Amino acid sequence: MGPKIRVLLAKPGLDGHDRGVKVVARALRDAGMEVIYTGLHKSPEQIVEAALQEDADVIGLSSLSGSHMALFPRIVELLKEKDMFEDTLIIAGGIIPDQDYESLSAIGIEGIFGPGTDTDEIVNYIKQNLKRPI
Repeated sequence: MGPKIRVLLAKPGLDGHDRGVKVVARALRDAGMEVIYTGLHKSPEQIVEAALQEDADVIGLSSLSGSHMALFPRIVELLKEKDMFEDTLIIAGGIIPDQDYESLSAIGIEGIFGPGTDTDEIVNYIKQNLKRPI
């Protein structure tokens, strides 16, 4: 068994609702993953810096405010600038309209989970799509 999967969960922008991301954090911890939650109101720069410092395998972005199409591409851009993009699984959750899935997928958001997603689905997705051997 290799090192634990390290997941950084973040709430970019001014979104102040974090109940869902806390539920996901608990489920990931219960599944044996190491979870770092950055808290509310983080800038893309703060999120990427935290992912770098924490050596995150996965970045989970949560958005309920509708700002995902502005903030998520910036996070991906910063990950590419820091040469972290290729080694990091990026997933997202929250209120993300279906019509935005294709655009987000095209920039590298690999999994998108809406409200009511079973947490086992998220756990399994991470395990199956991690960019390093488990």
